[in-house]
Amino acid sequence: MKLKTEGRTRAQESTNAIERMYITMRHLFNRGFYKPMGVSGETLREGLLALRPEIYGSVAEDKAELSGLLYVLERLPIGIEQCRYINLTSDEGYGDSHFQPIVPPKRRRNCYRIDEEQMNIEITRGRSEIYDILTHLTFLFIESHKIMRRVVIDEDGSVNRDWKKLEAVVLSDKEIDKSEREVALTHTANILGRTFFEVSTIYPKFSTPGNPEQFLHIIYWMGKLAIEETVNNDKRIITFSPILRERLGHHIHGEVWADKIKKYLVEEELLKRPIHIISANMHSVMNTLYAPLALKAEIKKKDILQIYEMLSDSSNGQVRQKVSKLALSGGMKFIEDSSGTNIDVQVFDTAKLEEGFRNKEFKSLKDEDKPVIIVMDYAFGEQAYETMDELLKPYIIEGEEIKINVRSVSIMGKAGILEGGKGDIMIPSAHIFEGTADNYPFKNELAKDDLEGHGIKVVDGSMITVLGTSLQNRDILKFFHDSTWNVSGLEMEGAHYQKAIQAASKLRKSIAEDVQVRYAYYASDNPLETGSTLASGGLGTTGVKPTYLITEKILEQIFNS
Repeated sequence: MKLKTEGRTRAQESTNAIERMYITMRHLFNRGFYKPMGVSGETLREGLLALRPEIYGSVAEDKAELSGLLYVLERLPIGIEQCRYINLTSDEGYGDSHFQPIVPPKRRRNCYRIDEEQMNIEITRGRSEIYDILTHLTFLFIESHKIMRRVVIDEDGSVNRDWKKLEAVVLSDKEIDKSEREVALTHTANILGRTFFEVSTIYPKFSTPGNPEQFLHIIYWMGKLAIEETVNNDKRIITFSPILRERLGHHIHGEVWADKIKKYLVEEELLKRPIHIISANMHSVMNTLYAPLALKAEIKKKDILQIYEMLSDSSNGQVRQKVSKLALSGGMKFIEDSSGTNIDVQVFDTAKLEEGFRNKEFKSLKDEDKPVIIVMDYAFGEQAYETMDELLKPYIIEGEEIKINVRSVSIMGKAGILEGGKGDIMIPSAHIFEGTADNYPFKNELAKDDLEGHGIKVVDGSMITVLGTSLQNRDILKFFHDSTWNVSGLEMEGAHYQKAIQAASKLRKSIAEDVQVRYAYYASDNPLETGSTLASGGLGTTGVKPTYLITEKILEQIFNS
């Protein structure tokens, strides 16, 4: 009994640490600025080191965390490690300036390098995005001070030989050959407290066509700024623009985004038709509906799953273009985001489809009874509430309030699974909001039986909507898994989506009270298994089969409802 109590206490301590971090971040945001490695950033640093989240690996150890560093830098703008001043702003007009936007490869957000010392990051997705960035930056700065402690050898800032050798390579203009690179990586391995093999393995993952030596540059600049911070007291500073602080929480971007969609529905006379909203990626619904028509010759040689895998490979541009071209001429409208939400949209007018989807009566239906499908790209955390809340509101034309005929809302996404592996499927029956007892049970139109029998493991139960995936550690996850809440996985948007759907259907009555909801997630990782966290890399083709299986089931229900 004692062991169980201790385990539970560790989970509670971790939960309290997360809550303290979020309270601190809100306080710092309201204050307007802070120094991450100063007194004001101490709570965030202590919280992260106490938590030791799975995604950040060995952050609390002396040696550098390489996989976590790659994960973080893929979600932050290139060059941020060189900047002493990081300014979080709203959409304040930089898009019309001479500044070139820098978009991180794994997180679409506009960032602008203002000068040698300053990086501006545009926040358009609400508090979750701020929490995400501040957590990643806290990790980055902790790692930079590990480098500093390993290279500074006395109080006046003298550095060791390894650092001098790395600096000489980074500041040199000439290209280096393989032998010179390996010498530099040897010194870098000493600086990071890692083996030559570990450093050589991670090095190419940081390389870009424009900067093959980017890994060496990142380590150098992280260390350089940490040395200046310690020796010269040149502290790094994070600021929040007054406009961002004023706008946050007012749904400014979500309202503009939703109005653009509704305006298109009005123009095309689609507003009164049966409307089905799907939150998913920008390819699976389009490919499921149009690939069988566009790729008839290819389908004779390969089964449909192989076709989907082919379409998921970015190198098959010609085949993808074929499907996209047919879709755009055969009922699909692509609405590129211009609101700042970074959520693109596809609208499918199925009356323009030759056939339905597994519905023999489709052709005999009147056009006004054929579904209109709105596919919205993934929201991020709390942004899910803002966008769904705005989308489900009535549209006002010349003072008249017109309700949208929403018949169903389907959410398909990636989530961390607590019992299983990458590519498995989770069918939730409720969403629970982390750190609270807030729970959102619902009748899920998708059932475990619908997706079983296809060679993929399917689990059901509750899903935890977490404040941020990057703060979950083994103790919290194990507690979720073992608790009576019957949790099968964790993600960041479910409770926010359901809160908006329930408000619109049950309280505001802006959509039908009996609106159908569908939630299904496929596992992007198992954060309880070392080597299976998000930092271990993407799904590859493992995600193709569950993605299209869920998509087919959603479409089957929409066309037969």
